[in-house]
Amino acid sequence: MQEHMERPNAVAEGVLARIKAAVGTKGYTTDPGEIEPHCLSWRDNWRGWVPMVVKPANAAEVAAVVAICAESGTPIVPQGGNTGLTGGGQPHADGAEIIISTSRMNKIRDIDTVNNTMTVEAGCILAALQDAASDANRLFPLSLAAEGSCQIGGNLSTNAGGTQVLRYGNARNLVLGLEVVLPDGRIWDGLRGLRKDNTGYDLKQLFIGAEGTLGIVTAAVLKLFPKPTEVQTALVALPDPAASLALLSRAQEAVGEQVTAFELIQRRAIDFVVRHIPGVPDPLAQSYPWYVLMEVTGQGAPDSLRDTVEGILADALEGGDVLDAVLAANRGQGHALWKIRESIPEAQNYEGQSVKHDVSVPLSRIAEFIERADRAMEAAYPGVRCVAFGHIGDGNIHYNPAQPIAHDTAAKGSDFAAEYGAINRIVHDLIAELNGSISAEHGLGRLRRDEARRYKSDVEMDLMRSVKDALDPANIMNPGKVV
Repeated sequence: MQEHMERPNAVAEGVLARIKAAVGTKGYTTDPGEIEPHCLSWRDNWRGWVPMVVKPANAAEVAAVVAICAESGTPIVPQGGNTGLTGGGQPHADGAEIIISTSRMNKIRDIDTVNNTMTVEAGCILAALQDAASDANRLFPLSLAAEGSCQIGGNLSTNAGGTQVLRYGNARNLVLGLEVVLPDGRIWDGLRGLRKDNTGYDLKQLFIGAEGTLGIVTAAVLKLFPKPTEVQTALVALPDPAASLALLSRAQEAVGEQVTAFELIQRRAIDFVVRHIPGVPDPLAQSYPWYVLMEVTGQGAPDSLRDTVEGILADALEGGDVLDAVLAANRGQGHALWKIRESIPEAQNYEGQSVKHDVSVPLSRIAEFIERADRAMEAAYPGVRCVAFGHIGDGNIHYNPAQPIAHDTAAKGSDFAAEYGAINRIVHDLIAELNGSISAEHGLGRLRRDEARRYKSDVEMDLMRSVKDALDPANIMNPGKVV
C-alpha cells in the first residue's frame, strides 16, 4: 500500500492514441482529477496510478481496447463500481496499466417475466437492477451494503455474497449466461437464459469469482424470482452462538427455505452502532451477549407468517435458546432493525484500528471458531475487543478484532495495525484447522493473494495457474491479483 500518489506513465503514447481512437472522446479520460478516484480503494488505502481510464460504450469497444492491449502487452485492470475490499480493482503504482471501467455500459437489455430472467450490461448499478425487477413484480435477490454504487459486472467477477445467500445463493447461483471479452480481444457470447444446458464445460463459472483475471464480463443473464408478498423480521437475543444455530435449525424445520436471512451480531457491535450512528436506539430493554436478525419471507397475504414466526420464537424461548425478541410490526420497523446490522462496519470505524476477516466454516463449527478465536486473541493481545457478526446462516463470519481502548487512540491504533500479519495468522490458521475458508465473499485480490498460497494445496494452486495461463498467457488481465 502506498502512502502517497505518484503519476508515472509507462504506457507507450502510441498505444494510448490507438485506444483513444477506438473509443472516441467520451470513452476515456487522461485527466488526473478524474483518474484519481479510480485508483484509490474506499477502504484500506489501496492506491495506484494509470495514465488512462477507458470507459467503453459496449462490448465491441471493450474488445477493441483489449485487442490493442494484447498486441502491445499493456496490462488491464477491469473495474466496476470500485467497491471491493481486497485491492482487486486498484492498479499498481508504476503507471504501466490502464483501467477499463464498465460504468457507461449500464443498459437493461431485457426482462423476461415468463422465463424469469433479466439480461443486463455489466455497468448496471445493483440497486437499479433490484428496482427494475421489483417494477416487473419480480425479485433479484443479490443484496449487499454497497448496492447503491456497486456494479453487477463487479458483483459477478467477485462472486458477491450478501444477506440473502442463505436462500438464494451467491452471485454465481444467480447467473444463467454471460458475455465476456477474453484477454485476446475475442468476445464470448454466452448470453443464454437456459437452466439446463449439458453440452460440456460450464464456461461462465470460470469468469464468476475470477476478479477480472481471466476476462471482462460485459453482460449477463440473471435469474429472477417471485417477489415476496409477506416479510417477517425479528431481532432475537441469545445466550451464545450455539443457541443461534439451534434457532436456525428450528426455523428451517418449521418453514424451510422461507428463512431468507439469518445474521449473527455480537453485543459489542450493537454497542458501537448505538454509540456512533445517529437515530439508532438500543433495540431491546436490556442488553444480551448475542443477537440474530432473522427474516422469513413468503408469497402469502401480509402477516400470514406472523403466527408461525411467533411460534418458532416462543418454542425457542421455552427451550432456553432465546432470551428475548422483538418482531417488527411493519416494514418500517423491519428496516430499522436492518439498519442496526448494516451500520456495523461504519460504526466500527469510529472505534480505531481493527483487523478485518471475512471467513467461513461449516455451520457446525461456528460456535467453536468464535470461542477459540476470542480466547487466542485475548491471550495474544490483552484488552482486544473482538467483534463478530455476519451471515451465520451460510457459515460466513466477519471477525474483526478491534484495538484495545487507550487514552492515545491514534498511537494505540498504530501499534495494533502493526500486528496485522500476526493477527491474520492466528485467525486464518484456526480457520484452516476447522476446514474453512479465509475469504468467504470478499475475494482474494491483492490482500489475500499470498495468504491463499499458504492455505491452498499445491494441486489447487497449480489448477488455478493452469487456467490463468491457458486463457491469459501474456498475463495482461488484472495481473498480480488472485494468483
